Amino acid sequence: MALSSSLLRRLLLRGSTPVSSSSATFCSSAGSPTQSPLSSVFGDDTEVSNVPPLTTPKLFISGLSRLTTDEKLKNAFAPFGQLLESKVITDRISGRSKGFGFVRYATLEEAENARQEMNAKFLDGWVIFVDPAKPREHKPAPQPDTHSSHTGFTTHKTVGWCG
Repeated sequence: MALSSSLLRRLLLRGSTPVSSSSATFCSSAGSPTQSPLSSVFGDDTEVSNVPPLTTPKLFISGLSRLTTDEKLKNAFAPFGQLLESKVITDRISGRSKGFGFVRYATLEEAENARQEMNAKFLDGWVIFVDPAKPREHKPAPQPDTHSSHTGFTTHKTVGWCG
């Protein structure tokens, strides 16, 4: 019993010592590693220099709770500027949130402010992440099926009941 209590005491004392001497390595845009305090990794409002600048006022929000609605997303991001759009992406069939969404601001400055203030913050009990939205990739139109059976009939593979 004495051994386990002394071990617990050492662990608790070790956990209370500051870790300011530790550091983490980040890659700068030039490719050479730079040293940064470990506390900046955990988001203590220290900016990381290799965060890419915004090129569009549209932001991608990931890590959303299934309970987050369009209105809750709008209310969370409205204090940072004029919101033009806020949308939680939902599944077409079930109507449930897919866990991500988008917000669009009037200016890049408002979007950058929202990204810095809301990244790694709690919304509906979940930690959300705010990143620049990427342009939508257009999918090519589906090509008709040219595979025919040897008798000249086209085979259609239907899975499940169509009745």
